Amino acid sequence: MRYKYQAIDENGQEVDGIISTDNERDAARQLQKRGLTVLNVTSADSKITKIATRSGKPQQRDVLTVLHELTTLLESGVSLIEAIESLAQSSHHPVIVDNFAKMATKLRQGVAFSVTLQKSDLDLPWYLYQLVEAGELTGKVAQGLRDGVEQLEYETKVQSEMRNALIYPSILIFSGITAVLLIFIVVVPRFAGILKNKNAEIPWLAEAVLGTGMFFNNNIGLIAAVGAGIIIAAGYILSQEHVRLKAKDIMARLPIIGVWIMEAETGRWAAMLGTLLENKVPLLRGLELAAQSIQLPSLNARLNQVTKAVRTGTNLSQALQDNDALTATGHNLIRAGEKSGKLPPMLHSLAKLLDESGRTRMKRFLLLIEPLAILVIGSVIGVIITGVILAITAVNQVNF
Repeated sequence: MRYKYQAIDENGQEVDGIISTDNERDAARQLQKRGLTVLNVTSADSKITKIATRSGKPQQRDVLTVLHELTTLLESGVSLIEAIESLAQSSHHPVIVDNFAKMATKLRQGVAFSVTLQKSDLDLPWYLYQLVEAGELTGKVAQGLRDGVEQLEYETKVQSEMRNALIYPSILIFSGITAVLLIFIVVVPRFAGILKNKNAEIPWLAEAVLGTGMFFNNNIGLIAAVGAGIIIAAGYILSQEHVRLKAKDIMARLPIIGVWIMEAETGRWAAMLGTLLENKVPLLRGLELAAQSIQLPSLNARLNQVTKAVRTGTNLSQALQDNDALTATGHNLIRAGEKSGKLPPMLHSLAKLLDESGRTRMKRFLLLIEPLAILVIGSVIGVIITGVILAITAVNQVNF
C-alpha cells in the first residue's frame, strides 16, 4: 500500500511525500525512524483510484509511453520493484499510476511480474505477457518487455496508417453520396412539373430521374429512417467478431485487396514468431502463440495444421510448404533460417519484406479506389443532369 504523509523534520520544516508499506502504523514507524514527527498519514491508493475512476480509460499511446519508460529503466540497471514504484509516483494517467501502485504491492508480496501485469487493468496484448514470462525464465525481463513494446508499437503504427490512408477516400465517397442526395431532394423536384405536361414526349431516362427525385422529396422521412436503420443494423452486424472475421476472410480472396490482407497477416505472424523464438520460447509453443495473432480463419486453420505437422517431427519449412501457408519467398527464407540456425532473424526479415510489400499494395489500392469513386459519383451526377436536360428539351421541343 502507498500512504501520503505530512510531518515535521528535525529543523522544524514541514515535509510531505509518499511511502510504500503494509499499513499506516508501519508507515508512521518508518517515518519516525527517519527523525520525522508525523502529523498525518492517509492512504494514497484510494485517492488515486477515485481520480482514475473519474479520468476514464487511458489511450494506447499513454500505455506505450509508460511501457517505454519502464523498459528504459530496466535496461539502465534499475531493479524491477524500484522501476515500478517510480512509475507509480509519476504524473502519468491516473489509471496507469493506480495499476503500477498495485503491481508494486504485489511484487513486494512475492508475486511474479508477469502475473501482476496480466492481472492489472491495463489493456495489453496477450503476447506481452508471454514475452515477459519468457524473460523471467531466461533472466532477460527487459529484453522480453522491449520486444513486446516494439511489437505493440508496430501494430499500432500499422493500424494508424490504415486509418489515415482511408480518411480521404471515405470523405470523398461521403461527399459524393451527399451531393447526389441533395440533387435528388432539392434540384430535381423543381423540374417535376414537366411530368404533368402530357403533350410532351419525355424520354424514359428523364422520367426515371424526375420520378426518383419526386419519390425522395415526398418520402424523405421514410428514406431517412430506412437509412438510419441500415446504418444501425450494419453497425450491429459488424460489431460481431465472427461476422468481421468471415467478412475479412471473404475479402482475402479478392484480387488486389486480398493479397494485401494476406501479406499483412502473414507478416504479423512472422514477426510474432521471430520475437517469441528470440526470447527462448520453444518452437511449438511459439507456433501456437503466433497463430493467435492471425485474424483470418482460413490462414489460421493452415497454420494450425503446420503446428500439428511440426509436432510430429516435420521441419517448419516443409510443414509451411505442404500447407501452402507462405509464398515461395517465405518458404525459402524459413528453409535458409533452419539450415543456418538463424530462424528468428529470417522470420524478422520475412516480416519486414511482407510489411514493405503490404505498404506498396495499400498505396496501389488507394490509388485505384480514389479514381473509381470519382468515376462512379461523376457518372451518377452526369446521368441525373442528362435526365433533367432531356426533360427540359423535350418540353421546349429544342432541336439540335
